Amino acid sequence: MSEEIVVIEGDGIGQEVIPAAVEVLDVVAETSDAVDPFEYVEADAGDAVAAETGEALPEETYELAANADATLFGAAGETAADVILPLREAVSSFVNVRPARAYPGVDAVRPETDVVFLRENTEGVYAGHEDRLSEDLSTLTRVVTGSASRRLAEYACEFVADGRGPDHRDGFTVAHKANVMRETDGRFREEVLAVAEEHGVEADEELMDAFATKLPLDPSQYGVVVCPNLAGDVLSDLAAGLVGGLGLLPSANVGADNGLFEPVHGSAPDIAGEGIANPTAAILSAAMLLEHLGYTADADRVRASVESVLADGPRTGDLGGAASTTEMTDAIVDGL
Repeated sequence: MSEEIVVIEGDGIGQEVIPAAVEVLDVVAETSDAVDPFEYVEADAGDAVAAETGEALPEETYELAANADATLFGAAGETAADVILPLREAVSSFVNVRPARAYPGVDAVRPETDVVFLRENTEGVYAGHEDRLSEDLSTLTRVVTGSASRRLAEYACEFVADGRGPDHRDGFTVAHKANVMRETDGRFREEVLAVAEEHGVEADEELMDAFATKLPLDPSQYGVVVCPNLAGDVLSDLAAGLVGGLGLLPSANVGADNGLFEPVHGSAPDIAGEGIANPTAAILSAAMLLEHLGYTADADRVRASVESVLADGPRTGDLGGAASTTEMTDAIVDGL
């Protein structure tokens, strides 16, 4: 039976890189014995639909994502928070998976980088509890629960036990700021380390500011990194700078039975419509979608083709080449 995938291009270069990812998924289905053709449902979200309807994320789009097998999302501009946070809620996502890896052929600050961030995806300062109490005072309430922390830790233990982390490290590192945020990050730290001990998984810990210093100096000392919500967002973007930029970073927002897959790079309005956007992150996000649906071998095929093109070209301008989005996508498709 065909799986249903909701496709939301969104704003800016989302309208260029998501069609590239869909093309790759189609070729996978055509060339695989395991994958039936996908059923795509197109939906709207982002700045343009907000300007037209007053809603950045229409209820119809939310419901489609909630009931599909997976959602492939491009980017939103100024309305990003009004789109991505509810979409993560729609798929009941509790962890954001962000691999940051350097590839042969790509000029990287730290070519030895191979790190996967597992980021709590429901609470922290992104829970949305903000208030403007006066002309001078605004507040933000940070939310951390033991249940969400343990759920993330359970996933992290399964992740490393299944061998999905980088080969050079066992277990995982917990990045936190429990020395200052004693009740919130303190709870997060305690719960994650307790679950690791229960599962017999090796877990070390690092203060997140120290981590931000040590990662650029020697990224090989880290493999899988388990983080609270905001820390995972910031630290994974730091890692992007080590491997060649955000154009290489995919992500998966994983729920128990659903998932939302998106490139990390955003809408990039400065190059939107020029046909030069790097499709790598969107295509690697499609590979994560395949893996989530159980098509691990086909996900590996996509990754291998992407890696071959990154190594040998053609590459887009952000990677030092001169290829268009279409030319780079065609090369990846040829590799499949």
